[in-house]
Amino acid sequence: MNKGDLINEVATVVSSKKEAQAAVDCVLASITEALTKKDTVTLVGFGTFKTVERKARKGRNPQTGKEISIGARVVPKFVPGKALKDAMK
Repeated sequence: MNKGDLINEVATVVSSKKEAQAAVDCVLASITEALTKKDTVTLVGFGTFKTVERKARKGRNPQTGKEISIGARVVPKFVPGKALKDAMK
């Protein structure tokens, strides 16, 4: 499922496809904004979006084999909730 498919699914519940697209865009923008502020977004039964800080580390260039340093950075992480995990069985 891609974003277009998700909008079509939401459109079956709301009155129009335009409203569905606005709703999906709003949810995604809200989650993105919260993560840029390093907040946690918890959707009970679905999961939690949060940020994790990765430490600096050494890596290798696969083409040359030369060692390179990879800097520390903050990345998004999703942890599925119990209901989502149970639905996968």
